[in-house]
This record gives sequence, C-alpha cells and structure tokens, in this order.
Amino acid sequence: MSKKKQSKDASTEILGEGRVIKNTGSSYIVRLSSGEQLPCRIKGNFRIKGIRTTNPVAVGDIVTVVKAADDADYITAISPRRNYIIRRASNLSKESHILASNIDLAILVASLKDPETPLTFIDRFLATAEAYSVKAAIVLNKEDTWDELDKELAEALHNLYSSIGYPLYFVSAATGKGIPELKNILIDKITLLAGNSGVGKSSLINSLVPGANLRTGEISDIHHTGTHTTTFSEMIDLPGGGALIDIPGVRGFGTIDFAPEEVGHFFPDIFHFARDCRYSDCKHTGEPGCAVIPAVEEHYIAESRYNSYLSILEEASEEAGADKYRKPF
Repeated sequence: MSKKKQSKDASTEILGEGRVIKNTGSSYIVRLSSGEQLPCRIKGNFRIKGIRTTNPVAVGDIVTVVKAADDADYITAISPRRNYIIRRASNLSKESHILASNIDLAILVASLKDPETPLTFIDRFLATAEAYSVKAAIVLNKEDTWDELDKELAEALHNLYSSIGYPLYFVSAATGKGIPELKNILIDKITLLAGNSGVGKSSLINSLVPGANLRTGEISDIHHTGTHTTTFSEMIDLPGGGALIDIPGVRGFGTIDFAPEEVGHFFPDIFHFARDCRYSDCKHTGEPGCAVIPAVEEHYIAESRYNSYLSILEEASEEAGADKYRKPF
C-alpha cells in the first residue's frame, strides 16, 4: 500500500487512492493499489456537492480514502472520470443514475425471446453510449434456443448494427458457443455488462469467469420476463486480465439530459444523412428539405432506428419544455 499520510485534519489519515469495485447499497468496496479491499462510506454532505445522481459514487470511480477518528474508512474525493454511462433513474424521475465509470467498453446483453429485448431498448443504450463517449457492442444470448425465424432475425440485426459500427455477437451461455470469441475481445478491458432482466447476463458471466458462481433467475411463464438476480453493481476480475462490471437488470432505459437538437448526433446512421438537410437545426420530423425522412422511406435508415430516435427526441423535448415530435408518416 502507498505510505499512509496524515491529512490536514489531524483526526483523519489518508489511506490513498483506489478503485470502487462494488456498491453494497449502504457502503462501497474500494480496492487500493496494494490490492487491499476496504468497505467505505461517504459523508452525508458528499451527496449534495453539485452531483445530480442517485449514486454520487459509481463502480469504476477512482477515489480517495481516509480513515476517520471513528476508525471507519470514508471516500472523500472522486478523481475526474475518463467517461461514464448514465440513465434516467426511473421513468418518472428527473434524477440520473450512473451505471459505471472509467470503462473501455459497454456491452448490452440482449435476447430475442423469453424475454424479448425491445429494439428501442437497444437503441437507447447505444445512443447513451455515444453521448458519453463509450464504445459499445451487443451480445445476443441464448442462441441455442433459436428456431429458423429467430436465426433470420438475428442475422438481420447483425447486418443492421454492424453496418452502423456496433459489433454484434451471437453466444449461448448454456452451451458455451461464442464464449471463446467473446473472451478475446474482453482481455485487458474494463467492460460494463448491461441488459434487461432475464437475458442471461449472470449465466454469461459464469461462463466467462469460472468460479464467479453468480445466482441466476427463472423466466416467468406468464410474462416471459426475468427476475433480478444482481442486487448491486460489482466489478468482477477476468482470468486473462481486465474486468466486467455487472449491474442489476433494468426494465427500461430512460435517457436524460439530451438536448433535442443533439439527439440525432447520437445515431450515427441518422447523423450521416442529417448533414444533407436544408436546415442545420432540422429535427427530421417533417421539416422542408429534410434528408433523413427520405432515407428512412428508401430503407437506408432502418425504421426501427428512426422510431427509437423519435422516442428519445420526444423525451428530450418534454424535458426541455418543447412541443412533442411525432412521426411524420
């Protein structure tokens, strides 16, 4: 461990910097440079220092830890984040929730059925990654359960997203198919794994990290949705180097703090055609000289992507107090 130092406050001792590797709800686990792991708390006033999130400290943060007079360890500062990925805390909330920080890759784990991952959910995740400068990829799990129609859909999704620039991988945590290839892209990276409940994220991690032994849940026969098995966010070391950040499954992915005029920037396929719009502030909802709508009509932009764009635009517009934007055709 780095040499301990007395802080200006004689009642505290600076233990050094470390990375937050787990959020336990009431406290955080911090791994110091020595490898020592400490349960740490945060002071009450830490929450109100201009941080508009439900979790002022996130897994992946580099933080300063001190030992206070009560012999407890506290997080007193967060180093500037290289990047982070965030979502609306809930559908009705105006607060945000940081999923993870200082990450090299964000992977959305999805499934075609039992449960079906909505395309809008995928697109919202990807747009958020774009907005916060995080590289993103998609993993379609449960390949072993696909019938011929599922395989056709999977290929169509692969063609769509890979053409935009998002790698898409087919895997089966149950059979191990695709796991070696996935392991190769994770080496020496800190990777966020996100997904809606029931897509098999915990099973996937168990396949990637022998001995992880994460609890897995059953799928509801009635609603075809999964149950939450991950309670708190946690960083899990990979055998070959790097780490996974596992977060609780989410049922919706609400965006936050998107300016209406910027939403199109976070859809590379839409942004490509938007450069040819007559007006630089075109929202692609029926304005004269819009180049995006003809691209959708001629199938250069997938209608599913355009619908996802409109849903985020409407959300951003409501947040900004503007009129709602509706599909023009």
